[in-house]
Amino acid sequence: MATWFVTGASRGLGAEIARAALKDGNNVVVAVRNPERIPEDLKASDTVFPVALDVTDNDSIPTAVAAALERFGRIDVLVNNAGRGLLGALEEITDAEARSLFDLNVFGLINVTRAVLPVMRRQGSGKLVHIGSRSGFEGEPGVSLYSASKFAVAGISEALSAEMAPFGIQSMVVEPGVFRTDFLDSTSLSVAAHRIDAYDNTPPPHHLDWIDQANHTQLGDPVKGAALIVEVTTTDKLPTHLYLGRDTLERLEAKYQQVHNDLADWRDKSAATAHEDAA
Repeated sequence: MATWFVTGASRGLGAEIARAALKDGNNVVVAVRNPERIPEDLKASDTVFPVALDVTDNDSIPTAVAAALERFGRIDVLVNNAGRGLLGALEEITDAEARSLFDLNVFGLINVTRAVLPVMRRQGSGKLVHIGSRSGFEGEPGVSLYSASKFAVAGISEALSAEMAPFGIQSMVVEPGVFRTDFLDSTSLSVAAHRIDAYDNTPPPHHLDWIDQANHTQLGDPVKGAALIVEVTTTDKLPTHLYLGRDTLERLEAKYQQVHNDLADWRDKSAATAHEDAA
């Protein structure tokens, strides 16, 4: 029986990951800002331990980790799931909005990971699972800052994969596409307060009527997605990236083609920038 520590697990993909880990016979620490909002089925389990955690509050992180250790004695899997979206053209997004997003999506992840790593190093084992996004390998209009935050998550996870290998700790970034959660609800998604009319006729639709149409009709099934995340995490060797969802796979192929085209056009001149005396 392993112990999972899942942030942002009161709803959406985080709650489904907690359920899937529980179904697989594990202890699950459900780390959420308000433990009262944990779903009743999770509250009812003897092997679920709720802890109060706001990942943007540095003082609450060591307290939550210590409580988990007091209850279960170890942390085998950390799932950094807490995060939110932000819509708006880069020009529209204020510095305060951008920093607030990064405080949650990036620095919250960094600080929780930093608190858990000493535990895993002492154990000589552990797995880090970071919930990124399809937007973490492909920038798209209207989500520049959200995409930047998820690119950061992917880079952090890749570096940790190599950095922590000597300690027996593995790292994986999960890059989901659109899943049928409440991600497009106002509680999970922010929109730039300052809107610029010049963007009205640019893609994606600057007017946000599409959100109501897309919300809760997304392609991906979060129950199936969470089950696959748990299945992959319980294998001996984590992939560096877990690309999750049909749309993610389609966009990944498009990204590969874009990289191929960019490389083909400039390969020779790029290589020619070396010093003449370089081997």
